[in-house]
Amino acid sequence: MDGGNGTAPVRAFVGFGTNIGRRRENIRNTLSAVGELPSTRVAGLSLLYETEPVGFEDQRWFLNGVLEAKTGLSAQGLLNGLLKIEGEMGRVRSLKDGPRIIDLDVLFFGDEVIDRPGLVVPHPRLHLRRFVLRPLWDVAPDLVHPVLGKTVAELLEELPPGETVREGEPF
Repeated sequence: MDGGNGTAPVRAFVGFGTNIGRRRENIRNTLSAVGELPSTRVAGLSLLYETEPVGFEDQRWFLNGVLEAKTGLSAQGLLNGLLKIEGEMGRVRSLKDGPRIIDLDVLFFGDEVIDRPGLVVPHPRLHLRRFVLRPLWDVAPDLVHPVLGKTVAELLEELPPGETVREGEPF
């Protein structure tokens, strides 16, 4: 699983959410598809959290979670694979923060800091979003944000009250 270049797999974290159709089935299909990406396996999974929409509020609540992947892909390769999964599942980007069958975001890619068009890692708003931090805490509470220098647990603790995240449940 080294991606063919002899390097060890990278520990990456991907946030996912869905609020259209059969949400659990969408997530099952997503996890299966991520596991089929080249040189990639799902190594950890958070609980699932039902969360109120952020931004565009007049829509169904989301099911959100985080997966940990071990991948031999580059960050761009992983992102390309995730975008392909979204497209194959029928994701349409018509309304900012609107309903979606699946949303996949690269949250962390090892300890890399990447800032280029189309790919910013760590995800630029993850430290502001309870619906990301709470499930990320399930799989990596001691993970240190390479820019902010704080653990996921610290970022979650410092988050002011905001969007509602209903208690997690196993997948």
